[in-house]
Amino acid sequence: MTTRRYRVSHRTTYSYDEDVTDSLGIAYLVPRELPWQRIVSRELDITPAPIDRSDDLDFYGNTATYFQVTQPHRALDILATSEVEVGPQEHSTEALAMPWESARPAQRPDVADAWRAQDLALASALADQTPEAHAYAAQSLTPGRPVGEAVVEVMRRIHADFTYDKTATTVSTTVDDIFAQRAGVCQDFAHLTLACLRSHGLAVQYVSGYLATTPPPGKERIVGADATHAWAAVWIPGDGWLAIDPTNDQLVNDRYVTVAWGRDYSDVPPVKGVIFTEAKTSTLRVEVDVAPL
Repeated sequence: MTTRRYRVSHRTTYSYDEDVTDSLGIAYLVPRELPWQRIVSRELDITPAPIDRSDDLDFYGNTATYFQVTQPHRALDILATSEVEVGPQEHSTEALAMPWESARPAQRPDVADAWRAQDLALASALADQTPEAHAYAAQSLTPGRPVGEAVVEVMRRIHADFTYDKTATTVSTTVDDIFAQRAGVCQDFAHLTLACLRSHGLAVQYVSGYLATTPPPGKERIVGADATHAWAAVWIPGDGWLAIDPTNDQLVNDRYVTVAWGRDYSDVPPVKGVIFTEAKTSTLRVEVDVAPL
């Protein structure tokens, strides 16, 4: 299998106008080991150094790094670096041709992992299964239609019907908001995909990671100009998960580095936590670079 190798760097820096005396956090910054993805090396550096730190696997098998910094500080720097080899995700033509109704985990007790997939067919806080989402997906999920064909059409329609706009939404934007704005970013388009397909009983992951970008012809690659990315993956009984990227209207390929997945963004943000401080203002700076090797 032909693979691509990338060096991924993800730096998150929080700055405050007064000392933080205690900072407790969870980071989802370690890429996953997968049949199509191999982790060559990985490091996670936190400054100031935590008094306590540990890695654990969450319910979905993601690596969660827990840390606590008690040294007074006005800046917290978290730098994750890794080298990753990524190959293509292959799927059975026969599996993708099954009627989409047969891909609902609730209807497939004969498939070993259906019970686990069922959790990802339920509504979640940021991917509510609204009537509008159900109706939107119904246009593609016609009776007996092959699941691969139907899912790809939903992806393409979202790409065509919704505008990419960084100013249109926030991390707490709801599905109703996305329909009202008809705009959003990759996180919103992933949530919209989840809401649409889950409302018909399909199991869909929210996937967080990175996409290696290509500079325009004649332009040099700008280091640090990349960003985190989000997409969705649909459970195909007996064949794994079909990963789709509605933001870019394409199936996920060997340019995508998978970090974590869950019910929605709130399960796997790059960093979240609680701080103790009297600071009145703070800033957040994020720098991401995905360099082909």
